Amino acid sequence: MARTRNRYAQDRGLTTRMVTTMFLIGLLYVVLVGVLLALLRGAWPIILILAGGLFVAQFWFSDRIAAYGMGAREVTPEEAPELHGTVDRICALADMPKPRVAIAQSDVPNAFATGRSERSALVCATTGLLRRLEPEELEGVLAHEMSHVAHRDVAVMTVASFLGVLAGLITRIALWGNLGRSARSNDPVGIAIMLIPLVSAVVYALSFLLTRLLSRYRELSADRTAALLTGRPSALASALTKVSGQMARIPTEDLRAAEPYNAFYFMPAFAAKESLGRLLSSHPTLEQRLDQLARISASLDRPQQ
Repeated sequence: MARTRNRYAQDRGLTTRMVTTMFLIGLLYVVLVGVLLALLRGAWPIILILAGGLFVAQFWFSDRIAAYGMGAREVTPEEAPELHGTVDRICALADMPKPRVAIAQSDVPNAFATGRSERSALVCATTGLLRRLEPEELEGVLAHEMSHVAHRDVAVMTVASFLGVLAGLITRIALWGNLGRSARSNDPVGIAIMLIPLVSAVVYALSFLLTRLLSRYRELSADRTAALLTGRPSALASALTKVSGQMARIPTEDLRAAEPYNAFYFMPAFAAKESLGRLLSSHPTLEQRLDQLARISASLDRPQQ
């Protein structure tokens, strides 16, 4: 019988936000495909096949592609006994299957998890993170990452980000194949097709904002559930503070190379400073994360009535 439960604290707020985000993005997806089918009547089989193929590819292979892009190399317990030991302890606490364990050769101190389910998950730490953190700090970081796996965050975010990829690709195909020719002939349909970039831009912008909003909440949720699981919110707060401080010492070119994968990472390579940047950020601010952990620490220290 398939496993469906673990000991990570349930987060109904996260579940509600996931369902709401997926519904709204699904609605945008239906609108986009409907508009394309109406404007490109003769190309509807291609549109549907392309949409379905992209969805399958994104859902099944995006996590592997991301892990490869971030340089994750799976390691055995003999190669990385301390890292495996930490993952084993978290799995015992959470009562969940052990994910594959990997290390990325990078001085950028970070960690990430990929996988559509607990059974297919991979958790990875960079050499920069392993070198800088104490054992209890590393446990907090990996518990955070494995919370994403336990709550199926990776699968949800993969599906949620699919619409933006689809919107951009179909728009390019429509422009290359129809826009220039139809516009020159003053065909009313051709003129209507010129609206596709505008529709695509609106759909992409809305889906991007929705996924960023969900991403920030899921990071706070992962911090909270990791702190409750390990019982050491101060260790996770210490790791956050240490990693954030060490980021400033990493060469800018290395941070730029890591930036495309910020949504996967425990800590973004660049932290947004301005209010607009925070709105578009995949992570909450360091202050928000530390404030939440401080409240959790206070609640754990408070005597039970």
